[in-house]
Amino acid sequence: TGLGRASAGTTATAAPAAVAAPDTPRANVPPQDELEHPSRLQKGFLPILSWTLRHSAVTIVVAVLILGGTVALAPFMKTNFLGDSGQNTFRVTQELPVGSSLEYMAAASEPVEEAIRGVEGVETVQASIGTSTGGGALAAFGGGGTTVAYNVTTDEDADQLALQEEVRAELGDLEDVGEITLAAQSGFGASSDIEVDITAANEADLQAATDAVVDELSGLDSLTQVTSNLEASQPYIAIEVDRAAAAEAGYSEVALGTVVSAAMQPQSAGSIVIDEQTLTIYLASDEPPTTLDGLRALEVPTPTGPVRLDELATVEQVEGPSSVTTVQGLRSATVAATPAGDDLGTASADVQGAVAAVDLPEGTSASLGGVTADQQESFSQLGLALLAAILIVYVVMVATFRSLLQPLLLLVSVPFAATGAILLQVVTGIPLGVASLVGVLMLVGIVVTNAIVLIDLVNQYRDRGMTVRDALLHGASRRLRPILMTALATIFALLPLALGITGSGGFISQPLALVVIGGLLSSTVLTLLVLPSLYDLVEGGRERRRERRAAKQAAEPAPAPAMAMAGQA
Repeated sequence: TGLGRASAGTTATAAPAAVAAPDTPRANVPPQDELEHPSRLQKGFLPILSWTLRHSAVTIVVAVLILGGTVALAPFMKTNFLGDSGQNTFRVTQELPVGSSLEYMAAASEPVEEAIRGVEGVETVQASIGTSTGGGALAAFGGGGTTVAYNVTTDEDADQLALQEEVRAELGDLEDVGEITLAAQSGFGASSDIEVDITAANEADLQAATDAVVDELSGLDSLTQVTSNLEASQPYIAIEVDRAAAAEAGYSEVALGTVVSAAMQPQSAGSIVIDEQTLTIYLASDEPPTTLDGLRALEVPTPTGPVRLDELATVEQVEGPSSVTTVQGLRSATVAATPAGDDLGTASADVQGAVAAVDLPEGTSASLGGVTADQQESFSQLGLALLAAILIVYVVMVATFRSLLQPLLLLVSVPFAATGAILLQVVTGIPLGVASLVGVLMLVGIVVTNAIVLIDLVNQYRDRGMTVRDALLHGASRRLRPILMTALATIFALLPLALGITGSGGFISQPLALVVIGGLLSSTVLTLLVLPSLYDLVEGGRERRRERRAAKQAAEPAPAPAMAMAGQA
């Protein structure tokens, strides 16, 4: 009975030990290797990664070839500044001969207005007859402009570029309606015209150079219309003062001009208050000259008595522009060329070549301006911003990884990210503009972030004693799902912008979204396959060299101790 009790007691006390015994070794069991039980996604990814790591050099060469091929496609990519904003308004200008009467301009505007209204998609046309493009000075002296301006509003849902081309074609078929131009604004109200700024020492050279440039540009297929702001000559009366004769009569050029002005138009003589209202008093000549001969016979008072104006000055009718534009003392004119489509880069190159082929008069120069100059300046500034962003990212990564080499490996992903961006721009036909370069700036941070997440985990595995290749296999498989989820989430979030369904802001959002989506697609493949291969080439090569040196040192026989050799002797 005692033994039975003891056995029972022993059994009772041993039972808890038997239950607790398996828990002690479980605490020391290493975590399960994720490569032993990979997920369905990892099963498809790991064989590809293993092959690229075994053929790292081949993988890098293929990636470089793909990058080179993509760069070779860059000339086929369209470029622009801000792109078409999609505004449903544009302006048509009709230039009529100098001296046209208001009745003539009204009659000439009727067929133009009817042609614009006849285009499907045009909703309203507002015409302003008698406006002046040369400024308000001519109108201030009683002269009217010879320009008819049409402000056109179209259907918001219509294709604005196609509609404008149709209006331009309809107006081109009209005859005897003067010179007609159509102008539309790009994004943020900027002009979409390529301008050629011409400067010359005199009017004759300026006119000859402007005509030559206009003729050369008019033959380019990449341009729809070419205009010049050089004012047409119109008649006016020129009074050239004979300084010697005017001085003998007691007049300077300014004083004689004041006398003529007082005879031609009323002059202010003061003001008077009547019924609490201030009125200006003007003195007008009884018989102001109305003809050229009457102006020549104008009597000018002198100390010796009145003399005719033509005795003190030459009075002639001459031809000349209504306004004169100068740049640093030189006469200037601007030739505006409207690109035929949305490829500003091709049109600018054609204009540059055409201007270079023009034989300009001696002392005359021509340079590109307008939207071409704006594009070049913006691209240059954004390029500097991109370099600054890469430098800042590199400094941050150096501080994080405490290495100068590994951040360089991560930055290699930046140019490879351009592969997808360029391909998507070429395939969709969306031009590369300022918004696209802003998307490239965003890509720098996104691409490097994914690479940092991967390489940081690989370094942690190496610190635990894994080899470079094992660390890459474990790190890439562990980070596969987060990297893909990050890329897909960003891509799907930008998809509405890339499809252009965001309304009038699509000219900014669409190219930006396309660049980011294309860059993410290529950079994700780069981060998961090419970057591990490059890391294996560099860090794995260093590891293998250390192993070979260690194996060589271990294989060398150890030298015999000196005391043992002495004892044998």
